[in-house]
Parts: sequence; structure tokens; C-alpha cells
Amino acid sequence: MIYFTADLHFYHENIIRHTQRPFYSAEEMNKTLIQKWNRKVSCEDEVYILGDFTMKGAEIATACLCALQGKKHLIKGNHDRFVEQSAFEKSLFASVRDYMEITYLNTRFVLFHYPMIEWNGERKGAIALHGHQHNHREYNLKNRKEGILRYDVGVDANHMEPVSAKEIIDFFS
Repeated sequence: MIYFTADLHFYHENIIRHTQRPFYSAEEMNKTLIQKWNRKVSCEDEVYILGDFTMKGAEIATACLCALQGKKHLIKGNHDRFVEQSAFEKSLFASVRDYMEITYLNTRFVLFHYPMIEWNGERKGAIALHGHQHNHREYNLKNRKEGILRYDVGVDANHMEPVSAKEIIDFFS
């Protein structure tokens, strides 16, 4: 199975208040994000992280990545500077890109950290996935209602867990 997520912001205390996450501390948030991820994602699954994994550096990024199941890909966001640090072991990601397109179950997914107004294949059923904005569920519902195939895969819009490609396809069906 293929999953997508974004904006985990591990160890970022301020994100709790900024996005009104239901946690008392970064430690509680981290624990919940890891538990929810590992309940849903198996070791054989692939997960595309569409940016903002953590702002806390290579050591924290490594510890968090090692706690998460699945083969992980990173689509870099504005807070993923840890990837460029010499102390970070880049092999923890299967790939690191700024932008990517994949096809799953005959559906093209366009992956970018930031939301796009237009994207490759937009008029042919391609779904643009993004994070960055820390939207809540209503954003995705509004896009669907308006016929816009754009989906925020961030944890704030998806019950603090990754969302599968199949779930997104079904959401727009």
C-alpha cells in the first residue's frame, strides 16, 4: 500500500498551539503520531512525506524515522533542513525530492509540499497532494464539493495519521 502524510513537525511545541492540535506537549504529540503511523503502515508499505517532518535537526529526525514503519520518501518542505546536515544518514529515505509524480491504481498523484493552483494532468484526473497549510478536514471536503482534485495530506487534516492512496481515490469517487 502507498500512504501520504505531511507536517508532522516532530518535537515542535509551538505547532500544537498554532494548529490547535489536541496535545499537552510535544512528547505526547510525538508518541501519538508514531503510534497512529505504525498502526496503519506496515514494514512493506511506502510512505511519501510531503514535507515538514521536523525542524529539530539530524539526530531527532533519525530517531523519529527509525521509530516509523515502512519505506519512506521525502518531498522536502520548508522545515526539512536536517536532510542537508552531514550528520543525517540520507539512506533512511528511499528518495528525497522537491517534487514528484507517481501513478497508483491508474491515478496520477502530483506530490509537492505546497498547494498548487494548477498541476500536470489536472484536467485528466490527476490529484494534487500537498501539506504546508495545516488545514483541517473541511478544506478537503470543500475541494471535493467544488470539483477540485487537490488534497491536503497533512496530519491536521487526516486524524493525525497517514492517508492511503486508496482512501484519497475513494474520497474523490
